[in-house]
Amino acid sequence: MADIPYKDKGSLLNPLKALQFFARPPVTEPLEPRLASANYRGFHLNDWEKCIGCGTCQKVCDNAAITMVRIPGLPADPAQGIRDQRPAIDYGRCCWCGLCVDICPTASLALSREYVHTCTDAELDSYFVLPDPNGMHGRYYGHGWSKSADSDLVDLQRQAMGELEPSARGDNFHEIVAGYDDQQALLEASRCVQCGMCFDACPTHMHAPEYIRAIWEGRVEDAVRWIYRTNPFAHVCGRVCTHRCEEACSIGHRGEPIAIRWLKRYAMDALPPERVKAIAAEGRVATPSGRRVAIVGSGPAGLTAAFDLAKLGHAVTVFEGLPEPGGMPRYGIPEYRLPYARLDQDIDVIRSVGVDIRCSTWVGKDITLEELQRDFDAVVLALGLQFGRSTRIPNSDHPQVRKAVTLLRQATAGEAFGTPRSAVVIGGGNVAMDIARTLARLQRREYGAARVTVTALEARSHFLADASEVLEAAEEEIEILDARGPRECVVDGAGNLVGLRSWRVMSIFDAQGRFAPIYDESDERLHEAEMVVEAIGQVADTALLGEALTERLEWHRGRLRVDADGRTSESWLWAAGDMVNGPDVVHAVADGHRVAAGIHAWLEQRESVQ
Repeated sequence: MADIPYKDKGSLLNPLKALQFFARPPVTEPLEPRLASANYRGFHLNDWEKCIGCGTCQKVCDNAAITMVRIPGLPADPAQGIRDQRPAIDYGRCCWCGLCVDICPTASLALSREYVHTCTDAELDSYFVLPDPNGMHGRYYGHGWSKSADSDLVDLQRQAMGELEPSARGDNFHEIVAGYDDQQALLEASRCVQCGMCFDACPTHMHAPEYIRAIWEGRVEDAVRWIYRTNPFAHVCGRVCTHRCEEACSIGHRGEPIAIRWLKRYAMDALPPERVKAIAAEGRVATPSGRRVAIVGSGPAGLTAAFDLAKLGHAVTVFEGLPEPGGMPRYGIPEYRLPYARLDQDIDVIRSVGVDIRCSTWVGKDITLEELQRDFDAVVLALGLQFGRSTRIPNSDHPQVRKAVTLLRQATAGEAFGTPRSAVVIGGGNVAMDIARTLARLQRREYGAARVTVTALEARSHFLADASEVLEAAEEEIEILDARGPRECVVDGAGNLVGLRSWRVMSIFDAQGRFAPIYDESDERLHEAEMVVEAIGQVADTALLGEALTERLEWHRGRLRVDADGRTSESWLWAAGDMVNGPDVVHAVADGHRVAAGIHAWLEQRESVQ
């Protein structure tokens, strides 16, 4: 048996020996936080500078763990696709799948490497966290799962659109943009994240996410139904809309926006006209109201109002002075941008719901406004901007100094106006590009060559014309000169127009933002031409109103003032379109809806009182 070693138990005072360590400094081993792996899916991070509040993360979350919260003071701009909202995360629902990160259009969201969080019992019932770039409670442990090229669910590149080659445009007015085929439309529609930014930016609040989703799912008829909820000029807007929706598209913040306009065109072109008519007529009120509404002008504003009012059961008569209906889209936009057969399809749909359109009937000549006031319950002025503005420079009243809108109207009607061998266009907007390209085609047709120069006050980067219009004009060998100010239309001793004299523009506006151009007079050029065309803006022809009514109505900078329903200061008279908001097709459509709703509500109220 082994001996058990003896162990001295020591004195009872041994525990007091620990007191000798109290005066010594402690030895501390720092406890470093344990970092998670590089791709760890911890708590969310959100870069508020990148975040636009689109809510795509909320839509993709199957667990309803994300709520968009409005943050007072944050900038909001629907036209640019920016909302004053940020995502809040409910970590009681979140499963850290990372789909919100992978779908984020601006790449503002990420998951961090932080995984520890403490809170009080009171906070457990409202466990929402508003992520920011600094991490939970301001502790930043680094990015974990972040969007990468492999995980990015957003397709940043749109489907290319086929176009007629410049060499094939020559002297014809064939449509340039080819349109999507079925496969291209499907692929383009698949890029949409359904954020709804386009809905906010569109003046008519078109249901673009819904019709794009319908296209993606192969339900083209449903897409057309969604389109006709807000826009009876679908063929027109599918081609020449200013597509502000695309400027607001969330995908456009990192890549190319969804081709919303072209997808609308695809849906409309995909169905036969008779099927489109049937869809457009759905929901029409069968019982006539017995009320009559007169509309002066058959452009997008007037015909949209007519479409809505007819479907509500009112008898609508549209008066148009020109031989064909359509307003500025027909008489101000060349066919290579908008084939008139497509415009006619839109108008046929509007006629199909019972709208009576009387062309070659001038209000103020063939019928008076007083007669309309007497015979109709309400009258709508929907006049386009038919007259061009003048530069009022010396010799601008010469017979060979013409207005762009007049020439475009004559070209559409097939009227001969003496195509010049050379021309100078003053202006930098779409109308300037339209008339320049129209004249070039007519010159090639008549003389075999084109000589057209466009001069504009603005630098090219500030042209009001669509970038595609400027590019296509340059492709068609039209000379484009920016920062040139018109000084004089030069006439020789025999009274013949020689051309346009211009100076270099140094600045356009003064410190207060007022139009006050400054020129470098030493930089002078003479642009030789047989014709000078002014394309610097348009005004409405208000002669039909008469002096007395014109005086009673309220005006602001040449535009007619109306209330929120489109009603003028005269209780029987309403107004919409270009003469109220300026030249813009989609705004005109929105105006038509507004006026129709206002008139219908007024007629209903008046009937209930009676």
